[in-house]
Amino acid sequence: MYTAIELSKYIVSKCVDEHCPISNLQLQKILYYIQKAYLQQEDMAFPDDIEAWQFGPVVPNVYYHFCGFGAMPITTVYDISIDEEDAGRIDEIVERKRELKPWDLVAETHKPDGAWSRTYRDGAGNRSVISKDLIKAVG
Repeated sequence: MYTAIELSKYIVSKCVDEHCPISNLQLQKILYYIQKAYLQQEDMAFPDDIEAWQFGPVVPNVYYHFCGFGAMPITTVYDISIDEEDAGRIDEIVERKRELKPWDLVAETHKPDGAWSRTYRDGAGNRSVISKDLIKAVG
């Protein structure tokens, strides 16, 4: 298991190295899908909480770490590596999801009756933690 910051640095570096940098918004959604995939395989990618914010699932400490980039692509490269088996699982999700436009990722995570929707509840649950059990069950 990694911290969300460690995984984020890996993801950002991979995307920059492959000439496909992503924004903080894209990073947040990619982290969500990685966590979902791990949870559905009875594992956990990172222990950090994911919260329901207006534009979808967010890992707050990761958001604040990269917020200086605003909506622009994150261009920093980090010297970080992860286990080869984990890299294979994570890379597949990163490569698939980074091709989507940021607002398409938002729409995906806002699906009716999904984990974000059930937690956010039209703003009543703004910034509430999305339970890992809910992410696993309904994504």
